[in-house]
Amino acid sequence: MLTVLISSLVLTFHNVTVRVLFSEHLLLGLFLVGGYVKPDLPNSFLLMFLRMLLVVPLMASLAFKLYPSALQELRELFSRQRWDVMCQAFGCGILMFLYIASLYIAIGLIPTGIALTLFFTYPVFTALLAWRFFGDRPTLFRWLVMGIILLGGVLTVPPSSDAYSSNDITIGILASVGSGIIYAFYNVIAQKCLEKFHPIPFTWISFASTLLLSGVSLLFFSPPSSQLDWTPIWIGSIFSGLVSFIGHTLNNQGIRLIGATKASIIGSSSPALTALVAWATISETLNLIQSVGIGVVTLGIALLSGEGFWRKRRSL
Repeated sequence: MLTVLISSLVLTFHNVTVRVLFSEHLLLGLFLVGGYVKPDLPNSFLLMFLRMLLVVPLMASLAFKLYPSALQELRELFSRQRWDVMCQAFGCGILMFLYIASLYIAIGLIPTGIALTLFFTYPVFTALLAWRFFGDRPTLFRWLVMGIILLGGVLTVPPSSDAYSSNDITIGILASVGSGIIYAFYNVIAQKCLEKFHPIPFTWISFASTLLLSGVSLLFFSPPSSQLDWTPIWIGSIFSGLVSFIGHTLNNQGIRLIGATKASIIGSSSPALTALVAWATISETLNLIQSVGIGVVTLGIALLSGEGFWRKRRSL
């Protein structure tokens, strides 16, 4: 449990780093940093590419040690018998690329904690998609919890102000929720794929696909190089890549130790942790209603994630 909690905490620093790269903030109340790139699609592709440029080889070096058969499974993936699995695995890679790009735009336009809270409404969409594709009809309890999550999401919507224009807020909200919807599709397809494919090479394919697609996207939507301050961008990208690698590694280890259900309950603390870290490091504040909204979403996610676990406990 401690491993998963540390994982969630470490990954919040990735989100805060992306926020700093997109907009200027006072770091630790001492140094004015940030605003090195505009929060738009080309720069999202750039930051994603630089991050994955570090994460993909690091994950490969660890993945093939943890699961020696990973290379063999990757070779078999291109056989005619595994065509459906290959399409699902690479389809998930495309979806990962899309949801990260959308989330980056959201983090650049609205407060980090709010962007992550709206993204974390994805369990609602995952439950609806699981009902559609797997016949897993939501119980009355799930409907109630999904309503709680959506209500919390509404409470976090920031008002228009000098810091956040109505246009930025609208795009940020749409990007956050859209990212959550795409991630829900990712989860549903991943569930189907992982019935026949090991999670370690599957995860590596998702990250490698994101690296490839972000690189190709830069060929068509490349930000002007003359307008970029490369030193802080590289520093931020390297730090972001390292904390992403550490966070995902710890999370996978935690899942191995306590199971996916318990890990997801603990992982539901991510929106609140992100808001807390953003407040402590870059003085990003929320009003009372937004703070309540983050708490409501966090509670709803924990309840939804823990439904199966508590049902199993009652049956023992």
